Amino acid sequence: MKPSLPRIVITGIGLTSPNGNSLKEYRANLLNGVSGVQAWEIRHVGKTLAGVCDFDALRWQKRKELRRGTRAGSISIYCAGEALADAGIDITTRDRARVGVYIGTTEHGNVETENQIHEVAQYDFDLSFWSHHHNPRTVANNPAGETALAFGITGPAYCIGAACAAGNLGLIHGMQMLQLGEVDLALGGGVSESIHTFGIFASFRSQGALATHEDPTKASRPFDKARNGIVVSEGGCLYALERLDDALKRGARIWGEVVGHCVNSDAADFVLPLAERQNECIRGALARARLAPDEIDIVSSHATATPLGDQQECEALRAVFGDAHKTRVNNTKSYIGHTMGAAGALELAGNLPSFDDGFVHPTINLDELDPTCEVRNLVAGKPVRAERIDHVLNLSFGMLGINSAVVIRRYRA
Repeated sequence: MKPSLPRIVITGIGLTSPNGNSLKEYRANLLNGVSGVQAWEIRHVGKTLAGVCDFDALRWQKRKELRRGTRAGSISIYCAGEALADAGIDITTRDRARVGVYIGTTEHGNVETENQIHEVAQYDFDLSFWSHHHNPRTVANNPAGETALAFGITGPAYCIGAACAAGNLGLIHGMQMLQLGEVDLALGGGVSESIHTFGIFASFRSQGALATHEDPTKASRPFDKARNGIVVSEGGCLYALERLDDALKRGARIWGEVVGHCVNSDAADFVLPLAERQNECIRGALARARLAPDEIDIVSSHATATPLGDQQECEALRAVFGDAHKTRVNNTKSYIGHTMGAAGALELAGNLPSFDDGFVHPTINLDELDPTCEVRNLVAGKPVRAERIDHVLNLSFGMLGINSAVVIRRYRA
């Protein structure tokens, strides 16, 4: 008989999103239908749309650190500081060798590389103008490394590259390291700096997958018949994760317990999703959580507002939850766009307050449902009050066929 693993709980949430820089503000805007998408202009691409964050970077950093570091690092440091504060943890009183930082990212370093090339191009590619900060800015572990530097964390700190499933993977990895006894406190989640690189906009535009709309706040429209692509956004969300016994010992507030997860791969295509593998990922998370589909109260969908992506996900959802009468489905990208590596972590955070307030936030910008995206109990337009919410399933899928699912349960003794 296998020994039981320790229970892992969320005790702190720190985030910045295009429509809120704290969980309280973010949640209020989700319930009130407030979008964070705005007009944006970037070199070589011109005018476009994006989800832009406006957090106070100097809250947890000094100006010198901002100049030396990266946007992704700054987002990570802000989210880590807010998560620790929310958890009531003074990091200076902890054994910082027993703290781990696990940050999911889509990509890192493109912003800095593009900026450096642009800068030296102004000087006929005289590389004496190339910054000596370039290498530490662009290594794949940068966001986690900057976070460790900022808080004096000497435990394991690294990034997890998992495309747009990365936010879930950071949380899952933190949970696993706690269960293995490698750390006593984990900061896990995801970040994205994507709006500062023209390459991602150019690539999505060349694929015909970049959203357009005369009203920026209505550009991100998952499931809608008129959806026409992704709104690229920045943001971040990190969770303070602890073993349940440790959290109870210090009287911590518990946002929820991580009870199920699954990660798999389509092994089918570079960008096109596969409903069959998504179905298997969802069922794998439910099996680990020992839950039937109708025991899930909220499914936080991944849908990015691309025609085929939304259709494939809805096919998977119908296959799993077709007979689940109380399971409600919502979407957060309709408010903030696609925050890439941060998406899974941010979208989960927006639903966790449902355990307390009983509301399911809606999908916005859903004016005419695409028949291929019809799923039971899709919440749209206005929040829905549920009798009780005990389980949230958070879905995130990414390029090269990576799928992830996480189940969070209302804490119970």
